[in-house]
Amino acid sequence: MNPHHHLDPSTVVSYAAGALATEVAIVAATHLETCAHCRGRIEEAERIGGQLVEQQQASAAVGRLADLRASMLHRLDEPTPPAAVPAPRAAPYEDDDRLPTPLHPYFGASYRDLKWRWMAPGVHCIRAAGTKTGTLLMLKIGPGRSMPVHGHGGTELTQILRGAYHDALGHFAPGDVADLDSDVEHQPVTVPGAACICVSALDAPLRFPGWLARKLQPLFKL
Repeated sequence: MNPHHHLDPSTVVSYAAGALATEVAIVAATHLETCAHCRGRIEEAERIGGQLVEQQQASAAVGRLADLRASMLHRLDEPTPPAAVPAPRAAPYEDDDRLPTPLHPYFGASYRDLKWRWMAPGVHCIRAAGTKTGTLLMLKIGPGRSMPVHGHGGTELTQILRGAYHDALGHFAPGDVADLDSDVEHQPVTVPGAACICVSALDAPLRFPGWLARKLQPLFKL
């Protein structure tokens, strides 16, 4: 598996620091299970963070958490000598029935055991129980379906498990992650052939410019 869409550098730093909301961290971990590129970036962020913390402890002049985060992002953007690529892990997408391991406590281990609920024509979902700080849900969207145009009140992190969709940001296939913030407005359209199954984390409600979607938003609880 060779994903083409990866975690944003700010997400990498927050994940390495343990600062992501629980739901967002679950989706990030799902992406990391099969993405050697992002695992390497996490390891680099952890290494840089450790060095910066040591510097902070050694000097009272090195100040606040925001400065530390900014330093980590700057260091991650600097060119580094080629390093060994982390070994690939077993890809859950190669097993027709096994869900990625980070999702097991929330959705179970098997696709065939998922209990889908109707959400809209051609769209089914499952909401994870036991999460507290945001929304974690799995979506199954029929082929050739257009989702409503929407923006984001905060973070939306979506990992593609099966099928694919495209929007103004590109083509998203199994293994790809869409790491979106409040500046992004898009309209995913699933490709023909097979349903698109993805897992999404939201830390704030979506924003819908269309009046009908806004009217239905309380019903869908998004």
